[in-house]
Amino acid sequence: MNHSSENACMKDEEIAAMMRALGHPVRLDILRIIAERQRDCCCADVTGCLSLAQSTVSQHIKVLVEAGLIERRPEGTKNCYVIVSAKFAALGSAFGAMAGALVELSSRNPHQENKG
Repeated sequence: MNHSSENACMKDEEIAAMMRALGHPVRLDILRIIAERQRDCCCADVTGCLSLAQSTVSQHIKVLVEAGLIERRPEGTKNCYVIVSAKFAALGSAFGAMAGALVELSSRNPHQENKG
């Protein structure tokens, strides 16, 4: 089931990879921290906001980079990270389209439970 958005056509595998990356509360915290910064954010900036070891934060950041949700930008001897807004916009469109299609299909099924 592939769904197209205004910006791009996302494959189910790409959507699933992004959703897996978003499936950990620490990664959601990391995304919020990076998004709230007024400039690029390095791992030490993120670590300073969390009660976790730098190595743990680095592993979570790696997952987010691999999913394409944040981008690594080398700055001197360190790497900084920024949110990839276009990926979130495409994911939101694709997920919204998928959710809408599932609701529509399930409403046609007389055996489907309708719980609010």
